[in-house]
Amino acid sequence: MTEQSKYIVHTPHFPTYKDVRTLIGIWRDVVRKPDALDMMKAVWDQAGTPQNTVDWTDPDKWIDERLTGECGKMAHEVWEKSGKTINPRHIYGCYLFINNYKLLITDGSETYRLSETGKNFLNDEPSTVRKLDEAEGLPQLLAILAAHSPAKRGDLLTDWGELLRAHSKYRTDSTIKDTLRRRILNLVDRAFIDRDGNTYTITAKGVAYASTPGVASVQKPHHDVLSAIKSYNDAQVAALRELLGRMHPYRFESLVKDLLEAMDYEDVIVTKQSGDKGVDVVANYEFGITQIREVVQVKRHQASITRPVLDQLRGALPYHRAIRGTIITLGKFAQGCKDAALFPGAAPITLIDGDKLIELMLKHEVAIKKRPQALVEIDETYFIESAEDQPPKLSDEISETADE
Repeated sequence: MTEQSKYIVHTPHFPTYKDVRTLIGIWRDVVRKPDALDMMKAVWDQAGTPQNTVDWTDPDKWIDERLTGECGKMAHEVWEKSGKTINPRHIYGCYLFINNYKLLITDGSETYRLSETGKNFLNDEPSTVRKLDEAEGLPQLLAILAAHSPAKRGDLLTDWGELLRAHSKYRTDSTIKDTLRRRILNLVDRAFIDRDGNTYTITAKGVAYASTPGVASVQKPHHDVLSAIKSYNDAQVAALRELLGRMHPYRFESLVKDLLEAMDYEDVIVTKQSGDKGVDVVANYEFGITQIREVVQVKRHQASITRPVLDQLRGALPYHRAIRGTIITLGKFAQGCKDAALFPGAAPITLIDGDKLIELMLKHEVAIKKRPQALVEIDETYFIESAEDQPPKLSDEISETADE
């Protein structure tokens, strides 16, 4: 086993496979590797600094302004032939992935040609793609998400960081965060993960794909365990939603109080059932050195919340000396309500629908008990023999003796 194969997660700026396949199609049989490097270097030389930033968002504008000759021509080809989906400013990850795994190889003129591995990758051949995924830690990441799903990236950082520190050359917090973010984007693009705002949920397809490298007899039980966990958690969330829908409205307000306290709000008070001007809960929140008062209106019903409800809450803010408000519902919000929530010049109103409410309850463990379970897996890298572990060959012993 080579030194590199001991590790996972090799490619920084990890791309989506869709972009890699698109760039292979543009470069193969046309582009010389040195020319691709020249174009990227011409871009890097104008990257700017944090104090003097450069805008790269519009390739139709910046390519002609900043690149000339073959570099400009190549940048235009990437932009145009990709259907204006690949910004030439951000192809370094694709370049590294293509070269690291020899998806394109060069001939005597340094022109890129499609390799057998590259052909299999373009055709989405399962064993080839699986090998690349395992080398980049994607099934392992899916296994981590399966144990937390639904989750935000921050919920995955500890386990992902432990994996990388044990099995990769990446050590810094910033790099670990970046590798996680980019691989999640890759998996979302391939429908292994569903994304809703900043929340990620593993799909059934993702569960089936999640495993650590190893023989099939080990992988199938692993799949079965992850699938069972996901199915159980999905059933529990569905049951939770049903229970919330049956709660007495006053008890539901108390649940919201418990949630706000779990989220570090202070002095949380459920108002009286009359004379509250549409406000059900009042709370304070420490923001830096400033204490902010917030009012909450709670709607247990499943119907869509319309703008008049929001306007009523906003009008009640001065009565409670509050500067912002929140509406929490088991249902959804009408578009007019969403548009008015952050109306310029008006007090901000946060909208939390049923999905978001359950997400917050799961995160802060309100009416929820998380029972962590550990999967015991063999650390195969521990048993990889390095050169130092091997007994010296006879010829080595003779050479060492002669030197003495």
